[in-house]
This record gives sequence, C-alpha cells and structure tokens, in this order.
Amino acid sequence: MRVGFAGTPEFAARALAAILAAGHAVPVVLTQPDRPRGRGLKLEPSPVKALARVEGLRVLQPASLKDEGARAAVTAIAVDVLVVAAYGLILPAAILTWPVHGGINIHASLLPRWRGAAPIQRALLAGDRETGITLMQMDTGLDTGPILDTVPLAIGPRETAGSLHDRLAAAGAEAIVGVLARLERDGVLPATPQPAEGACYASKIGRDEAVLHWEADATVLDRQVRAFAPAPGATTTLAGEQVKIWQATAEAASAVGVPPGTLLAADAQGIVVACGQGRLRVTELQQAGGRRMNAAASVAGRRIAAGMRFGLPQAREAGSV
Repeated sequence: MRVGFAGTPEFAARALAAILAAGHAVPVVLTQPDRPRGRGLKLEPSPVKALARVEGLRVLQPASLKDEGARAAVTAIAVDVLVVAAYGLILPAAILTWPVHGGINIHASLLPRWRGAAPIQRALLAGDRETGITLMQMDTGLDTGPILDTVPLAIGPRETAGSLHDRLAAAGAEAIVGVLARLERDGVLPATPQPAEGACYASKIGRDEAVLHWEADATVLDRQVRAFAPAPGATTTLAGEQVKIWQATAEAASAVGVPPGTLLAADAQGIVVACGQGRLRVTELQQAGGRRMNAAASVAGRRIAAGMRFGLPQAREAGSV
C-alpha cells in the first residue's frame, strides 16, 4: 500500500522503519521543521527526517497545516492511508480525509486514559501499573477516535520514562505493521468507539514539574525521578547550585525530626534524604558543571556529607542544616 507517514521523534522513527521493512511504499513523510539542538544550537533534523533521508523518501516539513498552501502540497500526493505517531502538529479535517482510508494514530497509552502529549511520563507519575499502545482511527478530537487495536504492557517497578518509551516504541512498530496487513488484506478495519469512562489528559511536561519538593512522600519523589529520566531530569539544589537526580529509590521510614531535604547519610551505598514521609536513597546524580556519577563518587569528590540539605532557597543555602 501507499502509506503516508507523519511523525517527529524516535518513537515515530521506529514505526516508520517497521513500515518500510514490511514492504510498504511511503510516498511522503511529514515531520516538524528542523530545530536548534545541543550547546551550539545547530539546526538538526528530527529522527524521522534523518531516517527518511537515508531511505530516500520525500520529506515535507510545514510549520503548520492550517495554511492552505501547505495542505495543498501534502494532499497532492496520493496515499491509501496516513500513519501518525507523535507528529506534534494538529491535523485539520482536510488532512484526515485526504487518504483513502483516513489516518491511523499510534498512541502510547491505553485510551481513553492519558490522551495528549505526555502519556508515558503521566503514567509513571500516577503510579500506574499498566499502560500500552492504542492504534486508533483519527478524528478531529484529541486522541478521541475509535480504537483499532491495543497492546497492553505492564509497567515495571523500577521503570523509567526512557525504558518504557523504548518498549512502547517497539510494541507500536509491531502493532502498526499488523494493522496495515489487515487493512491491505480486508480493505477495511473494524473500529470500536472509546469508552467514556476513564478518560484523562496527559498534558505536556513543564520544567517546573521536575523540581523535587522534599516535603512530599518518598514514593512520589521516586516516581518523579523515574518519570523525568532521561529528560528533563529531576532537579533540586545544594549549596545554591542545581543538582539533577538520575536514580533513586523510596524507603519506608519513621519520622526522624529533621527538615525534609536533610541528608541523613552519604556514603558508598547512597545519599539518604529525609522526605515528608519516608526517605529517598539517591544512587546517581549530577552536580552543576559535572557529569552523571554514582553516589560513592559524588560523596568522595564533591564533599557531600550527612547534615547538608537539598532544596533550600539559594539565599539561605549554606551547605548544612
């Protein structure tokens, strides 16, 4: 079949690679414009564009599909179906009706739970035990279209956004190949309307959400650390400088009579931090201007010691309680 594709990040690139490997023709790839990245802020292509270049595919990068000229350039290309995965632009009705069989979206949650931009992080922050992939027939709503297929996945107890992303990307790539094979064979895809019950919205992650507030329960902070790895990274401060926490584990503990954020221990086994409820054992972190390192290296090389306190306002931070 002639499969149009719209996507931008690595999650989408996995699906595009699977579609090509299955032997489908891809006459056009839509992806977002190149963005400045890295310390030099050099314009770089999206992972989808990079793959499309290697495969010799035609790439269009409209800044918006609200423009009539941009839509005309897209819809002039004949496709049987449009596959969409984390594209990042709103698709107007004219785009959804362009392919013979409409649009199929690969979404990283079990809809209707976690519609929207950040389903992987929101599932981890909420402590969900299960998520998955939903393939849906696209409509003009936000992830509201009828369901074509689902692939449930259990969320591991130490799952990070990075590890869950990779498992979901692989599941989505496999699922879309199966659905396209059914469409090619049968010429139609039976769809089931989404249930009204259980719908919730996975809003885009704001950087302020990655700040650790030590008054919270240790289990909540543990989820934050895992949900924001590898990006943007859970953050706190120490002696007025930013620290990113990359690996940590919640521990149940009774009250210790010190302010939340106080370092109760700092040794090769980890940096134990008092929380509003329980304790957080930090085993990997990154101080300002440094690289990621385990707790033992941080304690040995950066003078992190018991009695210091994470998260004080910069004006008050003095390195100890």
